Order: sequence, then structure tokens, then C-alpha cells
Amino acid sequence: MKEFLKARYVSALIVFTVMFFVLGVYVGLNNSAEISRAAAVLGTGVEENEKNVDLSNFWKVWDIIDEKYPGADKVSSQDRIFGAISGLLESLNDPYTVFFNQEETKSFEEDISGTFIGIGMEVGMKDKILTVIAPLKDTPAYRAGIKSGDRILKIDETTTAGLSIEKAVKLIRGEKSTEVTLTLSREGEKEPREIKIIRDVINIPTLEIELRADKIFVIKLYSFSANSIGLFRNALKKFSTAKTDKLLLDLRGNPGGYLGAAVDITSWFLPAGRVVVTEDYGDGEKPTIFRSKGYNIFNDKLKFVILMDSGSASASEIVAGAMQDHKRAILVGDTSYGKGSVQELVKVTSDTRLKITVAKWFTPNGISISEKGLTPDYKVEYTKEDAEKKKDPQMEKAVELLNNWPR
Repeated sequence: MKEFLKARYVSALIVFTVMFFVLGVYVGLNNSAEISRAAAVLGTGVEENEKNVDLSNFWKVWDIIDEKYPGADKVSSQDRIFGAISGLLESLNDPYTVFFNQEETKSFEEDISGTFIGIGMEVGMKDKILTVIAPLKDTPAYRAGIKSGDRILKIDETTTAGLSIEKAVKLIRGEKSTEVTLTLSREGEKEPREIKIIRDVINIPTLEIELRADKIFVIKLYSFSANSIGLFRNALKKFSTAKTDKLLLDLRGNPGGYLGAAVDITSWFLPAGRVVVTEDYGDGEKPTIFRSKGYNIFNDKLKFVILMDSGSASASEIVAGAMQDHKRAILVGDTSYGKGSVQELVKVTSDTRLKITVAKWFTPNGISISEKGLTPDYKVEYTKEDAEKKKDPQMEKAVELLNNWPR
């Protein structure tokens, strides 16, 4: 049977920041001999599927390898099975459904502690190309000038074409103080660029606040981590005592995180029972609707703007989409990333895991987050020239709206 982790996560992809969830799977075999054979290889029990599946070709290839492939005896049966599982998952054409072997599982468990050694950015697949979702603030990637939307062509001497996200992450991470070279393609630039980055210990940032001179209260949320719920609540307490009605939530470069955190944060702005997001499993299964807990401490006079960009993904899109659909905030910036699927995690064996997509997310008005991302109410680009001039036209537009509220 499937063994699920209790926690649920809406990761913005498999990342250097850790956040993802995974679901288990079992293999169905069509006769007792094959069941015994597979169970012996895996070292675990295997349930027989209700459907008849002819795996004779699989075992035929297995035997041909033993008979003809030079050095076949140097590849363990377990490694072959793990490779077969990975190939099975690749047939789904879903970059977020992946099998973790023992080493990758150990790395994942280290990641969820909140610190790790790497360069500090989140990556995902965009049009089947390894793409930077967002660099984390004050990390080696951030300081090296990595941008959301950068396409990673090579990691050191390894090309990324056909490379899974997990394998790319493994190549980019490494020992502290060692160097990794990324070859990047950036929109607006004709030639690829190489960036050399020194790996370091990465501490995942969560939240910063600022009360501007014009009485705009800014909350910069970097991720929807386990502790973001309490931090966001404390930030709102400070906002409530700041004697202002102008709130700016900056979700730019926020790759997502826990679904529970997204629902809880949204609940501060919606009455109880309002739809936050719908989880659609497909195949005629009844969708799951996540609703506001109804903290709703702010009245309709709240002036509320959310900043977003192509690095805003997953849980960020859930919050922004709910606020936009319920007309509780104005969205400013660029189109969001478009990561609207949820993964779950389960043990396959005692030291391996499987991450599988189980559902897709829809905003309260039924907009699929996965298709094209969210479109802001005011689309404002942040160009290379803006960055060079240290201008922030997205922030400027948000400030303009809050100081001259249009509603």
C-alpha cells in the first residue's frame, strides 16, 4: 500500500531550497514468479496489480544484458531496477515526477533541515529547458547576478539537454568553497554567458518588513516555509500598529512552499469559507477545495497591492490568484511562473522515495495556474536597463497605486 508523508507541500519545483512533496507507487506484476523475482531484487514486498501487465519483455531485456553487455555483472540488480523506475516515470513527461535513490533521498532529508551547501537558487523546467525560477537573496547565485528566467545550458562541462532537475541540482551542489561554472542563455542577449560561482552554506530567507516614509507597509516574503505562518502573523501585527491602510506584499522571486502556509496567509484577507484554491485530481475524481479560515481582520478599505514576476511560483501564485479573483488586492509586475501542480512524497523502500504529481491547482475563478501563470492587473516589466540604473518600475507602479488608490 502507499505510505504517505503527512505534510503536504506545493513546491515550486525541486529546488535548492528544498520544497517539494512526493507520492508513492507500487509495481504490478502478472504472475507469482515475477513478483518473487522483483521482490528479491528490491528487497521489499511488491503487490500484484489488479490489471494484467505483461512484463516478459522487461525480463527478456534483463537477460540479454546479462548475456551480451560487457561488464553487466558490475551493475547491481537494484541499480537496474532503480533505472527502470526512472525510465517508467520519464514516460509521464512530467519533470516533477521523479524517483530518488538512496543518495538523493539522503540529500533531500538534509535539505528539509533548512540549510544546505549550494549556490542558492531554485530551478525548474520551462519548455523542457532547465530554467532559473529565482535566486535566493544574499546567496552566491544572487550576488553573481543570476536572474529569474535564465536558461542553464551547461553545468561545468555537462550540457543540460535531457538532464533531469534532480541530476542538475546534484551537479550544481557540492562541497563548500568549491566552484561551479554555469553557462546561461538570457533573454535579450545574443551570446551565452559563463558565470563562475563559489558554493557556500545556504540559509533560506523567509520574510522582511519595512515601513516607508510614505506610510506604505512592505512585507517581502521570500518563501512559504514552515515558519512563514508565524512570521507573517507577526508582520501583520506590526502593520496594524503602524497607523496606515497601505499594504504591499512583495512575492517577486518567491518560488513557493507549503500549501498550508498559502491558505493561512490568504485567510487574513478573506471571510471564512471563501475558496482559496481548488485541487483537481482529474479522471472524474471530486476536486478538493481549500477555503479561507476567516481570520479576515481587514475591512474593504484596505489598500493592498501584490508584486509578482516570473519567479513567483506555486504557493505565491495561489495567494496572488485568490486575492485577484476575490478582488482583495491589485497585482502588479510580470506574468508568474506557472507552477500549479502538487507533489506528494512516500517511501518506496526504507531509503528511497518517489515524488509524483497528484493534482493541479486552479484559482477560485477556475483559472489553471499551470497553463500560463497569472497575468497581473498592471503588467510592468523590469528590464536589464532598469537593473543597471538601479530603478524598480514595478515597485514604482505599486507605490503610485497605493498613494492614489484607484478603487
